[in-house]
Amino acid sequence: AQARVRSAPAPVTDVARLCVCDLLVAQCDTNCCCDPDCSAEDFSLFTTCSIPVVVGDSQLCSQKAAVYSLDVEANPPERIFKLIDQVNPSIFCIHATNYEQALYFKSPEIPTAENFDQLLEKFGGATFSAEPDSWNLDTDAQNPPEANETSRYEYGAPVQTEDGFLRLPSPVVSSWCSDANPAGFLVNQATKCIRSVSVEKCDSIQALSMLFYINSSILASVFQVNITVQSIVVQSLNGTRTLLSRGEVLRLPMVLDELCINAVLGVNYHITHTDTGEIIEAAAAFVLGAISRETLSIEQSFKISFTQENTQPVPLSGNPGYVVGLPVRAGFQPQGYPSPAAFLFASLALSSNKHSQLTILHSTSTQDCLAAQGARAPVLFGYNMISGCKLRITAAMKCQPLAQTLLDVLKGQSFPEYVASFGNSQAQDVFDWVPITQLHISEQMIPHTLQSSCQIPVSLGIEVKWTKYGSLVNPQARIVNVTATITSTTLKQLPSGREKIIPITTSVVFTDISSPAEPSYKAWPTINIKLPFDFFYPFV
Repeated sequence: AQARVRSAPAPVTDVARLCVCDLLVAQCDTNCCCDPDCSAEDFSLFTTCSIPVVVGDSQLCSQKAAVYSLDVEANPPERIFKLIDQVNPSIFCIHATNYEQALYFKSPEIPTAENFDQLLEKFGGATFSAEPDSWNLDTDAQNPPEANETSRYEYGAPVQTEDGFLRLPSPVVSSWCSDANPAGFLVNQATKCIRSVSVEKCDSIQALSMLFYINSSILASVFQVNITVQSIVVQSLNGTRTLLSRGEVLRLPMVLDELCINAVLGVNYHITHTDTGEIIEAAAAFVLGAISRETLSIEQSFKISFTQENTQPVPLSGNPGYVVGLPVRAGFQPQGYPSPAAFLFASLALSSNKHSQLTILHSTSTQDCLAAQGARAPVLFGYNMISGCKLRITAAMKCQPLAQTLLDVLKGQSFPEYVASFGNSQAQDVFDWVPITQLHISEQMIPHTLQSSCQIPVSLGIEVKWTKYGSLVNPQARIVNVTATITSTTLKQLPSGREKIIPITTSVVFTDISSPAEPSYKAWPTINIKLPFDFFYPFV
């Protein structure tokens, strides 16, 4: 076999002339052993070399390295300079720096009357390539597949439009609006900011016009998605709002009787996308209002939400892991749908329990359990909670109706069967939903001297076990188990005319069951072997 000849390229940078610690002009920098302004007398006063090794590009496979040190045993101490060959131990390194344009700064071409049209054709579009023409080896591919990379978005990527990106004004440093905030894909946002206005210039302020928010189409695959007007609500000076009919689509700001009418006070974007990250529809709902001459600034509100096609919009509690303080998403399996894929799930809300949401009893000021029936509070991830009320029992109360009423107070009208393991779990992802384990425990009260007794529920305890999932750098919260425990007690019949008050409590406890991370060195044993010289071929 013929021997493979490998010759390192000639060095481009002379490391002997590089000195990053040379800061003073025509003066010797202290302990800077590579400073050409330092003399032998200066070196004799040095205590150490602040930069002992100087190299060019650390990604090169082989290069020259300037090594500086001090010989303290000499009298006087002197500097020692060596130029050695340094080899990069990584198998992924740069063998030759053959792209000459990257080795120096190329002065930009100054536009003139002769080359203006040429520069405009090359750099006047929304995007352009900075690569030289010599890199285009495929001359037949005039429209490569990468030309439509903007059609599929990743999480957090700015939503691109014809003139840049979809604007979502927000306060940056102060409370004043900044239009330089791009809307991120799948990032639901809601912002409020202050906008300076003038009635005399009402029709010339772009941020007050509906066209400023809908006149640019969103970049998609082979077509562009226009932003349609979903609805328009007009707000009067006294705050009264009126929904306009669908026939009235566009209203521009104008001055009328010393008022600026049709000024944009709020915009609500709604973006529909596919499961592959392609935007297929965009709509905007506007709130327009009137501004009086005395008004110098107004507050504008902006909101954007994303919904996957053929799915119901469900608020997320994280992406993917849960965020502390957001509701734990729960749901149930309706009757008549035996398949797990037919689960219907809903997110939590601070309202009634009609959608089978995971909620607990909401404490009231009266502490009356019968009056608090129907008042629910959402279970927030990471928040240990406890609430309760007091129940006044009389001899006239029947056992079974009382037990059912207390059960409704503790669990709500429709207690959910499943909890989402992630904050962004979708209904079609069956394995992303954790069943709720329900337990019943009975305990004995101090017996009374009466004959009959019954079991009534007095407490509901929910334990949510979660773990850190994914990378150690950015772990995501994942729910792995949920247990709901109903504790009942035995209550005997009270004598006529007597009353008894018992406490009713609900609680939620979050438990972190994450396993501690083990050091990585335990998984990689040490192997002492000598590799053949061409083991990493074709890598140098």
